[in-house]
Amino acid sequence: MTEKPIIEKPKQVDSYQHDKQRILTRLRRMEGQVRGVQRMVEEDQYCVDILTQLSSIMAAARSIGLLLLEDHIRGCVINAADDEKEARIQELTEAIDRFTKSVG
Repeated sequence: MTEKPIIEKPKQVDSYQHDKQRILTRLRRMEGQVRGVQRMVEEDQYCVDILTQLSSIMAAARSIGLLLLEDHIRGCVINAADDEKEARIQELTEAIDRFTKSVG
Protein backbone atom coordinates (compact mmCIF):
# COMPACT_ATOMS: atom_id res chain seq x y z
CA MET A 1 0.00 0.00 0.00
CA THR A 2 1.46 3.33 -1.03
CA GLU A 3 1.07 6.32 1.20
CA LYS A 4 -0.86 9.24 -0.16
CA PRO A 5 1.09 12.45 -0.18
CA ILE A 6 -0.24 14.96 2.28
CA ILE A 7 -1.54 18.05 0.57
CA GLU A 8 -1.87 21.15 2.64
CA LYS A 9 -5.13 22.86 1.75
CA PRO A 10 -4.87 26.59 1.13
CA LYS A 11 -6.47 28.78 3.79
CA GLN A 12 -8.17 30.91 1.12
CA VAL A 13 -9.46 29.28 -2.03
CA ASP A 14 -9.41 31.50 -5.09
CA SER A 15 -10.27 28.87 -7.69
CA TYR A 16 -14.02 29.57 -7.79
CA GLN A 17 -13.99 33.26 -6.88
CA HIS A 18 -15.02 34.42 -10.36
CA ASP A 19 -18.03 32.01 -10.23
CA LYS A 20 -18.86 32.49 -6.55
CA GLN A 21 -21.95 34.65 -7.09
CA ARG A 22 -23.24 32.31 -9.79
CA ILE A 23 -22.73 29.32 -7.48
CA LEU A 24 -24.46 31.06 -4.57
CA THR A 25 -27.38 32.06 -6.79
CA ARG A 26 -27.80 28.48 -7.97
CA LEU A 27 -27.58 27.16 -4.41
CA ARG A 28 -30.25 29.60 -3.23
CA ARG A 29 -32.49 28.58 -6.12
CA MET A 30 -31.91 24.94 -5.20
CA GLU A 31 -32.73 25.69 -1.58
CA GLY A 32 -36.05 27.16 -2.70
CA GLN A 33 -36.74 24.08 -4.82
CA VAL A 34 -36.08 21.82 -1.83
CA ARG A 35 -38.49 23.84 0.31
CA GLY A 36 -41.03 23.58 -2.53
CA VAL A 37 -40.68 19.79 -2.62
CA GLN A 38 -41.08 19.69 1.14
CA ARG A 39 -44.35 21.64 0.79
CA MET A 40 -45.47 19.31 -1.99
CA VAL A 41 -44.97 16.30 0.29
CA GLU A 42 -46.73 18.04 3.19
CA GLU A 43 -49.65 18.79 0.86
CA ASP A 44 -49.74 15.20 -0.49
CA GLN A 45 -49.02 16.25 -4.07
CA TYR A 46 -48.84 13.72 -6.90
CA CYS A 47 -45.71 11.50 -6.77
CA VAL A 48 -44.68 12.12 -10.38
CA ASP A 49 -44.76 15.89 -9.83
CA ILE A 50 -42.51 15.51 -6.78
CA LEU A 51 -40.13 13.27 -8.72
CA THR A 52 -39.97 15.88 -11.48
CA GLN A 53 -38.97 18.54 -8.97
CA LEU A 54 -36.40 16.22 -7.37
CA SER A 55 -34.91 15.59 -10.80
CA SER A 56 -34.56 19.34 -11.25
CA ILE A 57 -32.79 19.66 -7.88
CA MET A 58 -30.40 16.85 -8.77
CA ALA A 59 -29.62 18.48 -12.13
CA ALA A 60 -28.91 21.77 -10.35
CA ALA A 61 -26.55 20.01 -7.90
CA ARG A 62 -24.78 18.27 -10.78
CA SER A 63 -24.38 21.59 -12.59
CA ILE A 64 -22.91 23.29 -9.52
CA GLY A 65 -20.56 20.36 -8.94
CA LEU A 66 -19.30 20.39 -12.51
CA LEU A 67 -18.66 24.13 -12.30
CA LEU A 68 -16.71 23.66 -9.05
CA LEU A 69 -14.71 20.80 -10.57
CA GLU A 70 -13.83 22.94 -13.57
CA ASP A 71 -12.80 25.84 -11.34
CA HIS A 72 -10.75 23.48 -9.16
CA ILE A 73 -8.90 22.14 -12.21
CA ARG A 74 -8.18 25.64 -13.49
CA GLY A 75 -7.27 27.16 -10.14
CA CYS A 76 -5.84 24.44 -7.92
CA VAL A 77 -4.54 21.71 -10.19
CA ILE A 78 -3.05 23.64 -13.10
CA ASN A 79 -1.55 26.26 -10.81
CA ALA A 80 -0.14 23.79 -8.27
CA ALA A 81 3.57 23.87 -7.59
CA ASP A 82 5.48 21.19 -9.50
CA ASP A 83 6.12 19.18 -6.33
CA GLU A 84 2.36 19.19 -5.55
CA LYS A 85 0.96 18.49 -9.04
CA GLU A 86 0.83 14.70 -8.78
CA ALA A 87 -0.88 14.88 -5.39
CA ARG A 88 -3.39 17.44 -6.72
CA ILE A 89 -4.17 15.20 -9.69
CA GLN A 90 -4.75 12.26 -7.34
CA GLU A 91 -6.97 14.42 -5.13
CA LEU A 92 -8.90 15.54 -8.21
CA THR A 93 -9.32 11.96 -9.44
CA GLU A 94 -10.77 10.96 -6.06
CA ALA A 95 -13.07 13.99 -6.03
CA ILE A 96 -14.34 13.15 -9.53
CA ASP A 97 -14.92 9.55 -8.46
CA ARG A 98 -16.95 10.63 -5.40
CA PHE A 99 -18.88 13.20 -7.41
CA THR A 100 -19.80 10.85 -10.24
CA LYS A 101 -20.94 8.18 -7.79
CA SER A 102 -23.18 10.63 -5.99
CA VAL A 103 -24.82 12.22 -9.04
CA GLY A 104 -24.91 9.21 -11.33
